[in-house]
Amino acid sequence: MTPMRADLLALTDDSLITLANRGILKRAVKENATAPPEISESADGTVEAVFADGTRTTLAAGVTLEASPCSCGSTAVCRHRVMAVLRYRATAESSSATAQFDAADAQESDAGSTGDVLAPSSAAPTWSPAEFSDDQLRELLGARAFAAARKAHRTGYRATVHRGTPQDPVPAVELSAVTVRFLVPGDLGYARADAARGVRPDAIALAVWAFQVADDLDPAAGVLEVTVGATADGSVAVTASGSVLAPLAELLNDGVAHAGPALPAVFSAALRTLDAASARWPHDALTDLLDQLAAHRDRSARHDPLHTATLITELVARHRASTRDWIPVLGTEEAAQTPLRHLRLTGLGARITGDSESRTVETYLAHPEARIVLTLPYTTVIAEGAEPPTPAALAARRTGAARLADLATGNVVTESAARSANRTVRLANSRVARTSVLPSAGDWSSLPPELLLTDLDAESARLTTLAPALIRPRVRAESLRAITVESISDIRYLPGEQRLEATVHAPTGSATITRTHTSATPGAIDALAHTLSGDAGLLRYIAGSLHRHHGRLILNPTAVVAGATVHVPCFATATHTIPAGTATSHRDPLAEAITTALALTSEVAHRGIRHLPPSWFTRAAESTTTLTRLGLRTAATALDDLRRTLTTTSVPAALDRWATTHLRLQLTADQL
Repeated sequence: MTPMRADLLALTDDSLITLANRGILKRAVKENATAPPEISESADGTVEAVFADGTRTTLAAGVTLEASPCSCGSTAVCRHRVMAVLRYRATAESSSATAQFDAADAQESDAGSTGDVLAPSSAAPTWSPAEFSDDQLRELLGARAFAAARKAHRTGYRATVHRGTPQDPVPAVELSAVTVRFLVPGDLGYARADAARGVRPDAIALAVWAFQVADDLDPAAGVLEVTVGATADGSVAVTASGSVLAPLAELLNDGVAHAGPALPAVFSAALRTLDAASARWPHDALTDLLDQLAAHRDRSARHDPLHTATLITELVARHRASTRDWIPVLGTEEAAQTPLRHLRLTGLGARITGDSESRTVETYLAHPEARIVLTLPYTTVIAEGAEPPTPAALAARRTGAARLADLATGNVVTESAARSANRTVRLANSRVARTSVLPSAGDWSSLPPELLLTDLDAESARLTTLAPALIRPRVRAESLRAITVESISDIRYLPGEQRLEATVHAPTGSATITRTHTSATPGAIDALAHTLSGDAGLLRYIAGSLHRHHGRLILNPTAVVAGATVHVPCFATATHTIPAGTATSHRDPLAEAITTALALTSEVAHRGIRHLPPSWFTRAAESTTTLTRLGLRTAATALDDLRRTLTTTSVPAALDRWATTHLRLQLTADQL
């Protein structure tokens, strides 16, 4: 039999898992090894598989696997359909091997048996989903879903395009809360979104249009972030983002410390306006700002004046960018929540934060097919007068039907996940859509290169090309990655700062590991030092959030793989000894000067313009002089302009100048 069905041959094992699930594929492989079906192919390309029990599966040309009839009666992709594809692939491979042998034998005969035989190229054929037309999309999706996609296109949206590679030949597009994969070259019927069936039918069209933009911009780039569509329909969202400016100006005038009782209600009205306009990112930023205001009112340690000032600046910056026809900074294309279909996730550890009132556990789950990391948050409130839960007690808490410790270290298979626009994920408790967690031996080698790093120098260079965080999509665990460990060196403890530091060396490049002691995780530093020293076994991988600071790559770890065990420092108890010896951090005059200037702008937001003491203006002038002396002239000019503005200008103009200054200082700090 000479195989003619390129669509069936293109279905890899991962593609079959997407169409069915891993359990069905495993069963199909096992049964194919003992009782394979009889395969035949007609002249029109129809493949028929007949099984020993009489079951008959027909795979007609131009019909997807889901729509192909099977006499077993299953309406989903059953094991018979999967077995038929596997058997057809095996038959094709056997025929190909025979043809190659015959060709080689003929070549040797022609060359007098003296020539070398060239192996055929194993490179996968290159293709792009950009080739699909709007007519094809409309026919596949239907008029209603296509119209919804066109509306999203007019609004504008962001997407990350992943082209196929020899290791993973399936091209994919990551949208806001869903990932689309094109399983078969040239066959739109095999485009699949990981959303639950019927939830995001428009996603396929959005993914195709993203590929069209990517092919126009850079057809050779393996991974490319693009902005798609016009911004003609963004006026409502832009107006909504501007609704926060007046209360922000009032907040800056009075200060967080003197905010009146009516101000939160005004902000709440703006929050509802942003939600109605689907301006996700300003909505999330304003939610965080309201939380900071509540924390200050309640005298909670959760309040941070610098973070509060940065949130105010972010709201102003996003509105400014939106008025310049860059609507994706508002997140209007983001779905509030998207139910997902069958998912396979890998635990990459967790982080615990909190104060005397609550504890929050963020569990990080790698989603290999989407090439992203999802965050599963869990928050518990501490009753008044009660002791906060220990890390071990938090690790034993359940979300859905699984313990947090098991999720953070295991391999997760779920049909009950719902993903939010900011990449948080929720696991529902459902008897129908179950979640199972299998123990992990710490083999992260199957993670895609976007998530498992071997070249830290390249990652550091990538981070420098990103847009400022204040206008990027507000997604959780954006920078969380796993690193292949070559070695660990320079483990040291800084007692004055209660911080553990070390250096991780990847196959290429290195990063500084840093972990600061907190009361919420009293045993984290001890446990991390124990694993980094190699006492728990050979270090293989380490996961954590990566960022650049003072020209260095900094890693805040969430999990370490030593031997065959995944260790999560934040869940540990203090049973190990911190390494002996002390160290002092290097003094950086540039960083100190910028930190001082940021403290001054944060003080404006905290005290309020009306309540600034005369000493603030004196300190601002001194800081300006220091910045100028160190060569940071643009930052110095911005701070000096703010000092002059606060003595002469109206409140709305003061907000604009203050936000410009804080933004300038923040960007300078990020680039040091």
